[in-house]
This record gives sequence, C-alpha cells and structure tokens, in this order.
Amino acid sequence: MRVPLFQLQYDIFNIFWLVIFFFMMFFYPRLLLYQLLGRFFKTSQLLDELNEKSRKKLLDRIGGGKEEESKIKTFLDFFVITPVSLDPFGIIKKLEHLINQEEFKFRYFADKVAKNLNEEEKWNFISALSAQIALHQLSKTVKHYIKLIEKTKSYQLGLLIQIQLPLIERYSKSLYKAIEAFSAGQPIGDSVGALVAALMMSNRSREIDDVVYTLERINGKKVIVVKAKGPGARIGKIGRVVEKLVKIFKVEKIITVDAAVKLESEKTGEIAEGVGVAIGGIGVEKAIIEEIATKRGVTLDSYVIKMSQEEAFYPMKEEILNAAFEVKKKIEENIRESKENVIMVVGVGNTCGIPNNNKLEKVIEKIKKASEEIKQWEERERAKEKEVWSFAMY
Repeated sequence: MRVPLFQLQYDIFNIFWLVIFFFMMFFYPRLLLYQLLGRFFKTSQLLDELNEKSRKKLLDRIGGGKEEESKIKTFLDFFVITPVSLDPFGIIKKLEHLINQEEFKFRYFADKVAKNLNEEEKWNFISALSAQIALHQLSKTVKHYIKLIEKTKSYQLGLLIQIQLPLIERYSKSLYKAIEAFSAGQPIGDSVGALVAALMMSNRSREIDDVVYTLERINGKKVIVVKAKGPGARIGKIGRVVEKLVKIFKVEKIITVDAAVKLESEKTGEIAEGVGVAIGGIGVEKAIIEEIATKRGVTLDSYVIKMSQEEAFYPMKEEILNAAFEVKKKIEENIRESKENVIMVVGVGNTCGIPNNNKLEKVIEKIKKASEEIKQWEERERAKEKEVWSFAMY
C-alpha cells in the first residue's frame, strides 16, 4: 500500500525530533559544563595575568633578579594557622601573639629580599606583598575548582562557584591596584582614617611601637591624636598604644575614624556617626580598646567613611578625600560639645603615603591626580564589560 506523502513527512519530522531529544538529553549537560568551564578559564587567565604583572612590579620595585623572584614565589604560599577557639578564654592574646609573629616574618623577609629599600619603603613592600599573596591564593582557588569540576563533571558545583566569579574578578583587580599604590607610596581608600588624624596633627609627633601621637589643644580641650606611623604602609599596634595612652593621660573619651564598606545603594564618601570602636580586621585591636574603655568608663564615639570593598584598595578617590575634611570638622564639633576634657582621636587604617603631620599639600595633590587616573581606568573597565555583553547578546 502506498504511504501518503504528508504521512511520510510527519514520520521523518518525528524521528528528527526524537534524535534531537536524545542528543540533548545526553550531550546538552556536557555542553553546558564546557561553557561553564570556559567562563572559569577566562577568570583564571585574568588572575594569572594580574599575578604575573604584580610580581614583576614587586621585583622592579626592589631591583631584584631571579634569586629574589624565586624567594617571592616561595613566600606567596605563606599562611597563618588560627588558634584553637573551643575555649574562647584567652583567644585575643593568642591571636595577638600570632599577628606579632606574622609581622616579624614579613619584616624579616623584607630585610632579606629588599635590602636596597629604606624603612618606609620596606613597609610599602610588605603591604604590596600581602596583597600579592591574596591574589595568588585567589588564582590557586579558581584553578582548584576548575580541576575539581573537570574531575567530577559536576555542573551544579560549577554553577555555585560561577556566581562568585564576577566578585572574584572585581576583588582581584582591586588587589592589583593596591599593589600599584603601595609600590608607589600612594594613599589608598583605607588610609582615610590616618588622613583625618594627620589633618589634626599640628604639633611634634612622638612614637610608640610604630604608632605616632601628638598632643593638641582644640576648643579648650586636651586632645591626643593617634595614627600608625607614616608614610610607610603600616597599620601599627593601635590597641596596645591606645591602652598605654589612656592610662598615661587619663583619657575620658575615644573617637575612632575608619573606612567602612558601603552598600551598593550608598555613595562613595558618605559619612556615618555612631558609638563603639571603629576598627576592622580580625578584632584584636578593637577588643583591647574596648577592654580598657570598659574598665575606665571611657566614652566611645566613632565616624566611618563609606566606600566599596574595591575602593578601600584603590588609590584614594577625591570623594573620600573630601569626606576626610568633613569628618575633621565633625570631630572638632564633637570635641567642642563634649563634657569630657581629655579626648583621644584615633585614625585607623593603613597609613601608606600619609605623613605624621598636617603638612599635606603635596599628598592632597597626589591623591587628586591618582583619583582622576583611577576613575578613567574604571571607565575603561566598564566599557570592556559593555563590549562583552553586546557580543554575548548577538
């Protein structure tokens, strides 16, 4: 019996879609996996490029050769093991001990490989090296997941990690910019607390454990202004120094100033006022100040200047610089209205490029110039992202 043409076409059509269905059922997940891995390889390539460029920048800064390069590569796997915290009693002292040991190791390494740098430049090198270690670990982590996904063929695992890739790329670029800034002795966003303190330092500074302080008279009140010693990229043992100064000068109020991570809906340079100790990090310095303040009934005020996580590592933007001047005014108003007569102002953060006095004309010009450059760089990065999206759409 002769089969009608339309029936034959219908059967061929059904067979075709059955083939497509089974093909997609077996091979489509693998195609998705390969597409996912392609995205991972792109991020890994970016991290490798940033790693290589930043390592060369470090070597150029210290004038190193192959021997120094080998030592730096080895040191990039440096780690700190956190202490046992099952019994939290005494954990702060354990953490403080480890932080001191870590600092000693970094200083020893800087003395060994950066012999031609002065003391301040060595601290810049140490901070740049810390950022390089973070960048190196990010690169290793992404490669670990690439190997794991290839080994397990797990699309679901890849999907979970892929969500983080844009944030990893943003963070890695900010680390590279931080390495550039530290190498050049350029103030970064996180230096804003130290900058506010420097703006208030009109008298001769004195030093304790890589921290400087000056004695000022503001609105009839005795004011002790504290920050990490600059212009090298130090953070300083702020907690222990504040503890000593509170006992020596019988401080009645402590005002801390620091950078804070903003919400995406907030603008860079926004200022917030509150109570407590505005110090980030692992919490050792904060705990020490809270302890002495609680024992002596010291008032704790704080100001934070908002910025994104990336902007904390970027060379300082002009919006953050302007916010520093505004915070200085707010602190002076706070001092004027305070009932307390002995007040301490603590500028928290990395003090890279920030001197130990209020002679900041050259620093301010340097910040403004770098601010323009970082904004132009951000515009170029946004343009690249738009090109990628346009290509993906078509």
